[in-house]
Amino acid sequence: MPGMPGAMPPNALGQGMPSTPTMPYSPHAEAQVSTPSKIDPNQIPRPITETSVVIFETRQAGQAAVPPAASSEFIVKDTGNCSPRLMRCTMNQIPCTGDLLTTSGMPLAIMVQPFALPHPSEEAIQLVDFGEMGPIRCSRCKAYINPFMRFVDQGKIFICNLCGFSNDTPREYLCNLGPDGRRRDADDRPELCRGTVEFIATKEFLVREPMPAVYFFLVDVSMNAIQTGATAAACSAISQSLSDLPEGPRTMVGIATFDSTIHFYSLKRAQQQPLMLIVPDIQDVYTPLQMDLILPVSECRDSLEQLLESIPSMFENNRVADSAFGAAMKAGFLAMKPTGGKLLVFQSVLPSVGTGSLSARETEGRSNISSGDKEAHKLLQPVDKTLKTMALEFAEYQVCVDVFLTTQSYTDVASISVVPSTTGGRVYYYFPFSALSDPAKLFNDLRWNITRPQGLEAVMRVRCSQGLQVQDYSGNFCKRVPTDIDLPAIDSDKTIMVSFKHDDKFQENSECGFQCALLYTTVYGQRRIRVINISLPCTSMLSNLFRCADLEAQFTYVVKQAANGIPSSSLSQVRDQVTSTCINILQSYRQYCASVSSSGQLILPEALKLLPLYTLALTKSIGLRNDGRLDDRSYWVSIVSSVSVSLAVPLVFPRMIALHDLTSRDDEDPLIPNPLTLNSENIQDNGIYLLENGEDGFIHVRNAVNPATLEQIFGFSSLAGAPNLLVLEQFDNVLSRKVNEVVNEIRRQRCSYLRLRLCQKGDPSGDFFRSLLVEDKAPGGLSYVEFLVHVHRQIQSKMT
Repeated sequence: MPGMPGAMPPNALGQGMPSTPTMPYSPHAEAQVSTPSKIDPNQIPRPITETSVVIFETRQAGQAAVPPAASSEFIVKDTGNCSPRLMRCTMNQIPCTGDLLTTSGMPLAIMVQPFALPHPSEEAIQLVDFGEMGPIRCSRCKAYINPFMRFVDQGKIFICNLCGFSNDTPREYLCNLGPDGRRRDADDRPELCRGTVEFIATKEFLVREPMPAVYFFLVDVSMNAIQTGATAAACSAISQSLSDLPEGPRTMVGIATFDSTIHFYSLKRAQQQPLMLIVPDIQDVYTPLQMDLILPVSECRDSLEQLLESIPSMFENNRVADSAFGAAMKAGFLAMKPTGGKLLVFQSVLPSVGTGSLSARETEGRSNISSGDKEAHKLLQPVDKTLKTMALEFAEYQVCVDVFLTTQSYTDVASISVVPSTTGGRVYYYFPFSALSDPAKLFNDLRWNITRPQGLEAVMRVRCSQGLQVQDYSGNFCKRVPTDIDLPAIDSDKTIMVSFKHDDKFQENSECGFQCALLYTTVYGQRRIRVINISLPCTSMLSNLFRCADLEAQFTYVVKQAANGIPSSSLSQVRDQVTSTCINILQSYRQYCASVSSSGQLILPEALKLLPLYTLALTKSIGLRNDGRLDDRSYWVSIVSSVSVSLAVPLVFPRMIALHDLTSRDDEDPLIPNPLTLNSENIQDNGIYLLENGEDGFIHVRNAVNPATLEQIFGFSSLAGAPNLLVLEQFDNVLSRKVNEVVNEIRRQRCSYLRLRLCQKGDPSGDFFRSLLVEDKAPGGLSYVEFLVHVHRQIQSKMT
């Protein structure tokens, strides 16, 4: 928030008489939104796109700096606090007491994304080797050495910034203090001047030899998978990705296929062709002669490529419709149990036989939801404990499962997603699977899964200053002890949310520290400890909490809480909960901090002025809207559980841009034009619009579009017979080049190969597109202006 004043002068949407229908709006303080139902839609708060790149120093003049918005582009200079990409707090000042936190209505949590991608211009995280001695730690709370530990008594003693204990400095680590009280070598030692460092782990951190990088592919070859082209797409994606596996002798691979039985393949070089070994028992699963099911990729790459090429034809006449998904995973796990590793499963139908089989609950779901059944949410819970029990065992042996669902029917994502979410993986969902457009996305998703920054067999723990304690962790992991979480794998896309509660008071102007320590193995077999620190000032003033609130982090918290509630509460309850969170925060501000006394004004804190808009968008999202398929909702819940701050907002508040007039832009302009407001007034009849949420790109083509424009972008001049799932090609014209540049830039920003869907007016796809315009009035949903009026009325009634 540039130019954010220390105090908060009024900033009015509608000064003067409360009944004024139109409202001037100045963007830099608190926003007053006038009511009596007349609100000028042009004056209400909306996101402003930041086009310039900011250089952000994490601490300035010894003080924590408030980080730029997660959605903006910035370059971090780590001067003691970590990069906000790695760890971001919902508030950049910490309340001195639990009562103050409760009064504010705001959540206190940090979002930790330990492998978040840096900006290309940022300095790399430095590696520190303490040799045999190992990294220096507080002997009481075990916190790692960091820039906020104070050295006293000529450097012989260091005081822990988290628990306050005085430790003796090891002799090898002694150094004189300068006149400023800092060690003279502080600026030369990354662990004393940088918010994030990585330590080489010593023997005491090893339970066993670091594991090799093992990739085991499991491919559905049941009749449906073969006939829809899903098997061929999976085999092709795996084959193309083999060259992206980490190089070196420690990288191992294996493969199995499955329908109602499981087929392993021995990839030994000596054999002329891979040998198929069938496991028919899908209740009590075993693996055949464990010796050569998993081999170094360097020894079996040729035979694996040959096998992948022949699998679709080997099974082309397969008439087995059943799928033993649970049994196949269990068998793959047994083969990987000695090492651990990544189990990548390609599944196309509802798992119907063997251990962990499921039934078509959606038919129940349709009647339940339409009859307004209060129990409908139970269909969003796993059907039983079988897969969860299996997942806990996988996690114990460091096996991470990713499931690629290439399906055209209900597959019970609610039950299946338990396995990835417990083992540090995720679900990828391609519905309805198209053999025309989805293979490219499947390949890109698999390749990114393999090549992105990641760690294996990890354990993570967050420590904080005395006065706070960790309340809960949430994300994709397994938890066996209260203080740590186990992550068979963790990667650059995954975020862990950690919430806190007070157990004591802080002194005004003291600092509260947070430290995340992640012990993990690199894909090349080195054991490392990544330590991420942030220290924030404590305050007893409510206005400071609001001034330094982090909108996107708080909203991410709300989205994750909503996703957690979906399987156990009715949708209307979750929507009410989300709305009341927003109202409580704004009421606290209005009651205790606002400088304008007129009750006819809706007054929003500057830092959180978009909270009502984002909240409204959340209530209309795939996760919380009444209509929609069970699997789509369950998939949304599974995505949200590990989503990062920078992707949580677009997931519910998408970005819309016009494609038809890209040629009018200069080459100096930013690649992606400014987003349009999400309402139908912005949509012209001769336009083509792309609306993207980080997962999907919906391309809306209006009725009066010039056929020549269509031809330039898509290669067809009429929508008659155009496929719903699009493959974007590049044609030899300027408009096509610009559209491709925009889509590729979005894919780069989102680390996701947007799945493009065509939405036409007068078609269900067109209605779906309209439903994503969150500012519009929707069936059973308010418009943005109506929602602001509703929020204002609720605040007024709470205050009287």
